[in-house]
Amino acid sequence: MTWREATIGEIGSVKGGKRLPEGHQFASEPTSFPYIRARDIGGGKIEIKEPVYLQEHTQKILSNYTVRTDDIVITIVGANVGDVGYVSELFDGANLTENAAKISVNRGLVNPYFLKTFLAMEQSKGRLSFVASGAAQGKLGLYKIKTFQVPIPPVLIQDRIADLAKAYDDLIENNRRRIALLEEVARMLHREWFVEFRFPGHEHVEITHGLPGGWERRKFSDVCETIGGGTPQTEKPEYWNDGDIPWYTPTDITRNSCLALLDSATKITEAGLRGSSAKMLPSGTLLMTSRASVGFFGIIETPSCTNQGFISVIPHDPQARMYLLHNLMHRVEEIRSHAGGATYKEISKGKFRELPVVIPEASLLREFEEQVSNLHAQVRNLHMMNQKLTQARNMLLPRLMNGEITV
Repeated sequence: MTWREATIGEIGSVKGGKRLPEGHQFASEPTSFPYIRARDIGGGKIEIKEPVYLQEHTQKILSNYTVRTDDIVITIVGANVGDVGYVSELFDGANLTENAAKISVNRGLVNPYFLKTFLAMEQSKGRLSFVASGAAQGKLGLYKIKTFQVPIPPVLIQDRIADLAKAYDDLIENNRRRIALLEEVARMLHREWFVEFRFPGHEHVEITHGLPGGWERRKFSDVCETIGGGTPQTEKPEYWNDGDIPWYTPTDITRNSCLALLDSATKITEAGLRGSSAKMLPSGTLLMTSRASVGFFGIIETPSCTNQGFISVIPHDPQARMYLLHNLMHRVEEIRSHAGGATYKEISKGKFRELPVVIPEASLLREFEEQVSNLHAQVRNLHMMNQKLTQARNMLLPRLMNGEITV
């Protein structure tokens, strides 16, 4: 079955966001006026990891550029043009950046969650990116959004598809929240034991020169192997075509929702590995981004390699793996302070290896490794579940949207 089509302009209104007026700055403290930036939009949702807020006098000037519950927001410039988000009640009344637009639909014609689901599909994003590519700097003008064609099945069918899509989205989001909670528990345990020194049995341990007995001050060069990465020549198809070796770039980490990196979408061949400075890394290796976006972390679950944007850390003592990971994450600002460079920031392997690190006594390391590895195993399972849910949703929705199967 093929549904009729309509333009977005026929089923709703499209309006751009607004930048801060000249001379105005974001508030130094949280206020009642959150501001949605392009980086907060993607994957069909709005997720603000680094919130910014408007001052009250700024919000009054920009009061006509807010979003409402059930609006759809879409990025209109930049590398991620065409990314889509859905405005939940949490963001009702928030202000919107000039780098995005909002779509407010006629609810008598279209279920807003149905439209969000359609626009968030990879096929739609590809079409939107193609439309934007014809403009200078890849801009998706408002008139282009208004003329974008979308399927319009009967509202009852839209509602059923929207309910099904939301069921998938809610499961994925609930798992994501559980992942975030488990990772926070691990961070709190590290902070409790190794920063505040309230580890099991701490009452009976003497502090000498600022450290509990049995702990040592070392350098990273003493406790781990550090490995860089490389990029096979892109003009050699034999380095890439039909490759089966996962090859990570910093984007795989900065966009990842948790520390568990199960696989990379990009693969290289054995010839590509041999023909570049990339190195094969064992499962369990800790990855730290080391240039441009310094100080993002992940753990690979299968033997893999990376490009030049990482310092990969392999602990000499496997029982210190989780401790070293959380030590690094706790010190991320310190690590970034050692990054230099005019064009982009980078911390070298040499400088990283000279950084000091405190190593607790062995039995405490083993206990921390056991507890946090268990938490990480739960994270990995939830992450795998989300990957499968996402794959199932992404296979099902296009067939529902074109009427190939019915609900």
